[in-house]
Amino acid sequence: MENRINIQEVAPAAYQAMYGLEKYLSTTKIDPILLELIKMRASQINGCAFCLNKHSADARKIGETEQRLYLLNAWRETTLFTEQEQAVLALTEEVTLIANHVSEATYNYAALFFDEQHLAQVIMAIIAINAWNRIAITTKLMVD
Repeated sequence: MENRINIQEVAPAAYQAMYGLEKYLSTTKIDPILLELIKMRASQINGCAFCLNKHSADARKIGETEQRLYLLNAWRETTLFTEQEQAVLALTEEVTLIANHVSEATYNYAALFFDEQHLAQVIMAIIAINAWNRIAITTKLMVD
């Protein structure tokens, strides 16, 4: 498989805008492990090999376990994830699979764990990784 267009070179201002969102997310109240779980789960759903490779390595560096990474795609079938993580993973799935919309039940469950500002940050993190997945998949960004 061959890379397609390199958006970072062709449209650097657009890429910098995306990096601006990432910089913002790094300053939020989102727990770094939870942020990596968001990135991993959306990337699993979207089939983004580049992002899965990057974020599994990033998650390990900050202490995420191999077992939880291996079981992330079956998080409902295990007790390894906290209720907060489960709420965010459910929200991540529904935002990623947006054609089915985000249910009131899923949104309200996530809202139990966060104030409005923190929930907004979680939603933006989900949106950001979905955008990165779409860039990587469309341009066929390759895993090194």
